[in-house]
Amino acid sequence: MVDRTIILKQLLLGLIVIVQITMAPILLFSLTYLLEINYEGAQIALRTELIHWVVIAGLSYGMVSIALALLVGGFRPFFVANQGGVLAFLRLSPRRGDPELVDRARLYLQNSPYGKMSRLVSEKTEEGEFDLMSVHGGLQLLAVPMQVILIAVPLAIMEGVPESLIRPSRAFDLGMAGYVVALWVAVRVHPVISIHLVGIAAMFRNVVWRVSRLSWILPIFLYWLVARLVLLFSLDLLNVNYSQWHEMQLEKIILQIIAPDAVIPDTAILDFIVAISVLPMATFTTISVLGGSQKMPEWMFGQESSLESLRVKELEENLAEEENQLEEDVGSQNSHASQEGVSNGLEGESRMIDLPFDIFGDGDG
Repeated sequence: MVDRTIILKQLLLGLIVIVQITMAPILLFSLTYLLEINYEGAQIALRTELIHWVVIAGLSYGMVSIALALLVGGFRPFFVANQGGVLAFLRLSPRRGDPELVDRARLYLQNSPYGKMSRLVSEKTEEGEFDLMSVHGGLQLLAVPMQVILIAVPLAIMEGVPESLIRPSRAFDLGMAGYVVALWVAVRVHPVISIHLVGIAAMFRNVVWRVSRLSWILPIFLYWLVARLVLLFSLDLLNVNYSQWHEMQLEKIILQIIAPDAVIPDTAILDFIVAISVLPMATFTTISVLGGSQKMPEWMFGQESSLESLRVKELEENLAEEENQLEEDVGSQNSHASQEGVSNGLEGESRMIDLPFDIFGDGDG
C-alpha cells in the first residue's frame, strides 16, 4: 500500500510538471487577454483574434521554462550519473563506465541544486516526518521570494542602466543576461533556505490545503496574477516606456511561421517577464521533489554521511560495551557481596556457637 501511494504521488507530480509548462501559462494568458468585460453593458466578449498568440506563447514559454529549470538546476538522472555522464550514457564517449568519470558525474550531481533539493526532500519524507505533497507545496511557497527577484533584476537593469552606457535597443539583451545570472543564483540559494524553513512552509501548506484543494498549483496562479498587476501598475506609475524593450521574442518568430496574421498584444513583453520569473523556479521545484521521491542511492549522501554513520555505529558499540561491562561489574559486585554475606553469616554462627563455650570456659577458670 505504501509503494502504491508513493507511485500515485509521483504520477501526480509528473502531471503537475506537464500542467505547469503547458496548461498553466495558456490558462493564465487566456484569463488575461481572451476575456473582454464590458462593465457598462454587463457583457463578456471573447477575443478570438488572440487565441493563436495565447497558445503559441503559452507553449513556447513553457518549453523555455523547463529547459532553463533542467540546465540551470543541474538535472541529471541517477542512472546517467552511474554510467559516467550524458556523453557516456549516449555512447558518445569511449570511456563509458570509467570509474573516474562515474565519480565525477556523481560528485557533480551531489553538489548540483537539483541534487541538494532531491536529497533534502528524501531526508524529510523517508521517515514519514512530512508528507511528500506538503513538502512540494512548502517548497513552492519558499520559491516566491526568488521569483520576485527574477522580476526585479531585468527591470532594474533595463531601466536603471544609463543610456550613456548602453543603447536603448540593447537594454533588453542586457536585462536578459542579468536574468540568467539571477536565475543561476536563485536555484542555488533555494536549497540553502529550504533546509531551514521547509518544515514551517510544509505546515503552512497544510493550512492552505484545507482552504483550497488546488494548493499544489494555487501559488503559481496567485503569484502570476498579483505579479502582473503590480508590474503593470508600477510601470504605468513610473511612466516607463516598455515598448522599446522588445528585440525578438520567441513566440513572434513561431507566429510568423504558423500564423503570420496573428495579433500580438502590446503588453506581451510583460507577460514574458512574468512567465520566465514564475515558471522556471516552479518547474525546478517540482522536478526536484519528483527526484527526491525516488529511492536515493547511498552515494548521493556523500562521504560525510558515511562517516557520520560510522561515528554513530562506533558510539552505539561503545555504549553497548560499556553497558555490558557495567552489568558484569554489577554482577561481580553482587556475587562478591553475596559471598561476603555467606562468610559473615558463617562467622556469626561460629561466634554464636563459641560464645557459650567461652562463657563456660571463663566459668571453669
